[in-house]
Amino acid sequence: MLKMGVILIFCSLTCAWLGTFSRWFPIKGLEGGFIKDYGLLIKAHIDYILMAGLNLTIYAVAKVANIALPIEACWLIAIGGFTNPTVFTIAMLKPDFWQYQWAKIYTAATFALSTIGFVWAGVVMFNAA
Repeated sequence: MLKMGVILIFCSLTCAWLGTFSRWFPIKGLEGGFIKDYGLLIKAHIDYILMAGLNLTIYAVAKVANIALPIEACWLIAIGGFTNPTVFTIAMLKPDFWQYQWAKIYTAATFALSTIGFVWAGVVMFNAA
């Protein structure tokens, strides 16, 4: 979860730089070309930050409190925490993303993975307190 938190921070920074260059330092082909939906870029940026914060916070609290989280819950948090913001990233690049059945399944799977992982870790932490 620590490493994924760092990766998610890097993803958020990438979105921030893309957003900055697409709006304030226009590069031909970036906004309207590569970036199809600026609003979804901002949502991806925020979601990467939120997921980074959740990964790092749960990791830090468990470490400081000496709570052993199940490795499976940690993997679910890490994978779900990464795949969840990618929903916005993919949709930013492919505007018709939401029209595909695979996109709906992917979106539901990312929510399910992260929810199961966060609830599992939360219950373990709650019971250890």
